[in-house]
Amino acid sequence: MDTYHTNRASWGPGLLSPLSPTIIESIEARSRDVQERTFCKWLNTKLEANNYPPMTSLVKDLSDGVRLIQLMEIMGDTSLGRYNKTPRMRIQKAENVNKALEFITSRGVKLTNIGPEDIIDGNLKLILGMIWTLILRFTIADISEEGLSAKEGLLLWCQRKTEPYKEVDVQDFSLSWSDGLALCALIHCHRPDLIDYDKLDKEDRHGNTRLAFQIAEEHLGIPQLLEVADLCDTQRPDERSVMTYVAGYFHAFSSMEQTETVSRRLEKFAELMQSVWTSRNDYERRVRELLRSMSEMRTNWAAKSFVGTYADARQHAASFQQYKQTTKRSWVTEKQDVATLFGNVQTKLKTYGLREYVPPLGLSLADVDGAWNTLLNAEAERSKAINAEIRQIKENLRHKFADLANDFERRLRLISTELVSIEGPLDEQMEQVRDVQTRMPALSDSLHIVAAVEDECRDANVDENDYTVFTVEDLRFELELLSQSITKKIAFIDNQVVSRNMTNLTPAQLEQFESTFRYFDKDESNTLSQPEMAAALASLGIVYSDEDMDLIYDQLLQDYGAVTFEAFINLLVDIMEDQTSPAQLREAFRGIAADKPYVTELDLRVAHLPASAIDFLRQAMPSETNNAGESEYDYERWLDEVFEQDER
Repeated sequence: MDTYHTNRASWGPGLLSPLSPTIIESIEARSRDVQERTFCKWLNTKLEANNYPPMTSLVKDLSDGVRLIQLMEIMGDTSLGRYNKTPRMRIQKAENVNKALEFITSRGVKLTNIGPEDIIDGNLKLILGMIWTLILRFTIADISEEGLSAKEGLLLWCQRKTEPYKEVDVQDFSLSWSDGLALCALIHCHRPDLIDYDKLDKEDRHGNTRLAFQIAEEHLGIPQLLEVADLCDTQRPDERSVMTYVAGYFHAFSSMEQTETVSRRLEKFAELMQSVWTSRNDYERRVRELLRSMSEMRTNWAAKSFVGTYADARQHAASFQQYKQTTKRSWVTEKQDVATLFGNVQTKLKTYGLREYVPPLGLSLADVDGAWNTLLNAEAERSKAINAEIRQIKENLRHKFADLANDFERRLRLISTELVSIEGPLDEQMEQVRDVQTRMPALSDSLHIVAAVEDECRDANVDENDYTVFTVEDLRFELELLSQSITKKIAFIDNQVVSRNMTNLTPAQLEQFESTFRYFDKDESNTLSQPEMAAALASLGIVYSDEDMDLIYDQLLQDYGAVTFEAFINLLVDIMEDQTSPAQLREAFRGIAADKPYVTELDLRVAHLPASAIDFLRQAMPSETNNAGESEYDYERWLDEVFEQDER
């Protein structure tokens, strides 16, 4: 392990004082040796870079002024004109040196106490001073860091770059560099890929310094102007030599940073242009697609036609509404997005002072707005066409339904009129009614057609119709009435035929029996159920026990299939001939009335007559109201009216 720091702090017995002139002279001599070697290497880097052979001795090689002129031409990047390239005489050497010194002075470099003879005679101290002045002028003077320049600027730069490294404390250009860590830190700070600082042996001063020299020369192009011993094996490294070498780090890394800055600038610009190019392409692609879609939609609308049905028109309307809620909204969004995208492109270009973007012909925002307005006009026309079609279809449905309904009602009226006007013999009347009846199925089928059209109107939301006052329900009701009228007419004629053949009954009896039958035929089926038959007989004063009524009813069903008017009349004939006479009826009423000339409703109820029979008798018999407000029914007068002969 190196014991430099211990030796430097402890001056053993027998050693000279640090302030001894001998020590000072020794240090200065060592510094001159280091400087001569360092400055010579520094100058050689300039010469070799321009294909000049290197120098081996500053005193010898600069004495004729040739190398000095070559160096000034390199550093000044200019020609000093003609000079003695192979001087042999002292005057020629003096001319060359003087030309070089004048050039140095012309560049604003102040030279102190040095003339041509000092260089020709090899005054190393003055020569080193001159070269140091050149180093300051051409290498260190242009260093600047936070307002500080030259030495102070270089020192601040080193301090800032090495600040994160706790083992490094750069305070000068001498002892701060004696362990190699500051150099390693500078390299790691800028190129961490070249050196693993954390793995360094922080106590290996020689190894660290040697590693830094090697990496700097091989990978960074920084010439090794110093030897390891110049930093590690000396009491105080030479400040000027260290500054000269460290300045190489500054310029190398500054150049790298400048290159990186330029690269980043180019990269950023390339990224910007690529972004703009991508955005422009995206804008143009999306605008083309938007314009194509809108044009295609207009063409599609223009090609559509209606088939004349409400369902078809509603399908058109639904499709159009779907377009407005989905496709159109996506286009509104896309239109806004492409406008924003265009604005972003222009903003980027303007920000960087680039030429404004002009979209290709037909793809500008004005073109998009124009196409959009055209679409809106086409959309309005499409909406008008659909609405007009729906209105027309509804109007046509109103006319269609009205024509069918009015015609159906007219046919009903004609048949009804025809039915009412039927007259003549009963057989001819029956034939005419049957003929009318055969036309009813066709009329019923016609109502189905009217109902189908009404369904169409309902589906089309046609609620009002000024062309007819009829609905299907109205017509169906009238059709049922007409059917019932025909059925009643047929039943009436049948009953009349039966009545005509009943010669053993008086007309008054037939009229009475027929009205009774019709009254109790509640369902107008021209037949009586057993309860209806029992009530009808009771209203005529004919009362049987339930067992007898069952037998009579079953017999009629067996003989006639149902209790028709004919069966009812024949039953009454049998009853009248075998059991009942006007005198018997009078006797029956007198028994119920307790010999009064009238009966009351209470009398009838006490006699246990069916309620329907009581209702019939109350309506059929003439009545008067007594002082108590009770109706008195004159059965005597009623029987006189019913029977032609009075058998009292």
